[in-house]
Amino acid sequence: MNPLPDMPNKGIFFFWLLVAAAVLAADQASKSVILAYFRHGEQLPLTGFFNLTLVYNTGASFGLLANMGGWQRWLFTLLALGICLWILVMLWKHPRQRLQNTALALIMGGALGNVIDRLLHGAVVDFLDFHLAGWHWPAFNLADSGITAGAALLILGALLEQREVKA
Repeated sequence: MNPLPDMPNKGIFFFWLLVAAAVLAADQASKSVILAYFRHGEQLPLTGFFNLTLVYNTGASFGLLANMGGWQRWLFTLLALGICLWILVMLWKHPRQRLQNTALALIMGGALGNVIDRLLHGAVVDFLDFHLAGWHWPAFNLADSGITAGAALLILGALLEQREVKA
């Protein structure tokens, strides 16, 4: 069942905002639990390849620019807010583009989740730690997962669009 066709465009716009809000709420709820029960650096092994580990990331993805004196906190916050404003415009102008808007809503929810962390904690709260044979993927959170899934959907949409143009 497709919930979008019978809704007016304004209603569909708010549907996409709800998707973003769901990502944001899940992200912040999961971080609240981790912050309540873990200290920085504390690990809880759950499987042979996955731990819960509280770490703070002052940089961008994978800790990029993490040790730059603090200015990056404000740069990444402003960048994320600017992207969210652009996403709002795109959702408003093109409310019926389901794949694109799903991607944009996931990205917006994740970006806002990490903005809240930067404002409240001075860094992004990460806690999902995957590892194998002594190699650890950089810890991440649900906001990062939303951003990554959204980016993957944008790429998929672009590939599908190219495929349609060629056909």
